[in-house]
Amino acid sequence: MMLEDQQTKIKEKVLRNFLAEDGTLKHFPAQLKKKLIVLEHLAAGLEAGRSYTEPEINAYIKRYDEDYATIRREWIIHRFMSRELDIYTLNPPEQWTRWDELH
Repeated sequence: MMLEDQQTKIKEKVLRNFLAEDGTLKHFPAQLKKKLIVLEHLAAGLEAGRSYTEPEINAYIKRYDEDYATIRREWIIHRFMSRELDIYTLNPPEQWTRWDELH
């Protein structure tokens, strides 16, 4: 089996385990690899190049989970987003911490 197929299977399994049928988060993963998969999935709904205010980011995250502060902070820590003066911008995927490069 190709590596890409394995990665797709891993990603699908993690998302099945942590997301409810309506797309909301059942709970936030503790394991880094699984956490990054969920963060990447949630970030996929944001527009590249668009600036978001903190209330806009919070409202977006609340559609998936009430604990918007944790997810927002994790996005910053793992370089999915950058923040400057409470304005959030999605970073290019090349800057994101990659779950598929962890051992």
